[in-house]
Amino acid sequence: MIEQILPDIFRLEVPIPNSPLKATNAYLIRGDDRNLLVDTGINNEKSLAFICSGLAELAIDLSKTDFFITHMHADHSGLISALKTDTSILYATAIDAKSINNFLMAADPFEKIYIAACRNGLSHEDVVMAINRHPANAVSSKEPLDFTMIAEGAILTVGDYRFTCIETPGHTKGHVCLYEPNRKILLSGDHILGDISPNITHWGEGNPLGDFLASLKKIALLPVDVVLPGHRRIFTDCRTRISELLEHHRQRADEAFAILGDGPKTGYQVAASMTWDMVYNSWEDIAAAQKFFATGEALSHLRYLECKGLIYSVKDDDHVVYWR
Repeated sequence: MIEQILPDIFRLEVPIPNSPLKATNAYLIRGDDRNLLVDTGINNEKSLAFICSGLAELAIDLSKTDFFITHMHADHSGLISALKTDTSILYATAIDAKSINNFLMAADPFEKIYIAACRNGLSHEDVVMAINRHPANAVSSKEPLDFTMIAEGAILTVGDYRFTCIETPGHTKGHVCLYEPNRKILLSGDHILGDISPNITHWGEGNPLGDFLASLKKIALLPVDVVLPGHRRIFTDCRTRISELLEHHRQRADEAFAILGDGPKTGYQVAASMTWDMVYNSWEDIAAAQKFFATGEALSHLRYLECKGLIYSVKDDDHVVYWR
């Protein structure tokens, strides 16, 4: 589906086959000399056919089109190689640009995640199944991409729009939003979604949930009239949605903390005891990929609590991590 949102701003709902997300919102901003495509969708034949058809319908010349990637995840960056031309500029933060190229070039880009998942209680079989189904496997090239690095405060002018880059780490380390102060437009990527909570995952580095909550409070300071998110519906009540997300994660952190009252547990065991918005009769019935993402989400809350000094982690002789 192609939808004009504002003058010279169009939403292309790029399908994600076999995913509950259903589609990624890519946004084409049409300019006088250069166009800007914000995110691309996942590398898939159906997705590529859709976005190429949509861009053709809008009479977009890709040789006059640049690309802005809100974050490194494959459902937002997967079609860069297929769509870019020799004259295209590829914008991303240094952190996520490096992550994209690492996934493109590494012999085994999931090695660290595999080790971390097993050390946090997932079985070898579940981790392998989850990785085999992971959307980051859908890459179209093994050639590194030549990114132009952007950072906090950078300005991108496209036609009548003047966008400011706002770094919003959390969903990924290098996530970035675009804000147009004159029209009060926020292109939020996966930082703020209207219908679902962005996945915040921790596999052993930093404090992603702490970063995410700080980034939400940072955006709450801005006057925003319309949010153009990376998935699902466009919405206007930005501060209300931020308040809902802050409260959601407060409740989730409380739940994780309470679960540890029964004794030390791995991240996997904590995830198994948490409540999830999934249809299942028991934890064992959940698909391996869902267990993988749920465990990563539980770990982000555990790490957040650890950084607050409320819990701590220890390793047993097999390097399996337990939280107390």
